[in-house]
Amino acid sequence: MNRILAIDYGRKRTGIAVSDTLQLIANGLTTVSTNYLTAFLLDYVAKEPVERIIVGYPRQMNYEDSENAKRIKTFVGTLQKKLPDMPIEYVDERFTSLLAHRTMLDAGLKKSDRQNKALVDTISATIILQSYMESRRTIHRE
Repeated sequence: MNRILAIDYGRKRTGIAVSDTLQLIANGLTTVSTNYLTAFLLDYVAKEPVERIIVGYPRQMNYEDSENAKRIKTFVGTLQKKLPDMPIEYVDERFTSLLAHRTMLDAGLKKSDRQNKALVDTISATIILQSYMESRRTIHRE
């Protein structure tokens, strides 16, 4: 199997996570400056077998698009033009930053590490990917 790549898109930084080749475990890969995101992704998929890309989609509690949604749609449109054969899916990303902070607390990270926004972005991408893979496993079991 190929990897699944997940993105927690941000205005300045974007967290990236990838699955193992069996698509069982999500692993934080890195955080990239959003200005270099497309180039990074094109390079990564040229080197690694990626089956699909998952993009965290920000919604408010009332299900309306958040402020960042327009930027994400523009980015995904650009990415689809550059990778026309790559499936790209959106996943609701509400609460991922909160879950990332909780994960950092549970892991016993120092306050200075918990304030590392790049680490939060990478963990958020990992949570997006893990939830996506778990939801697929649930669907396949039913």
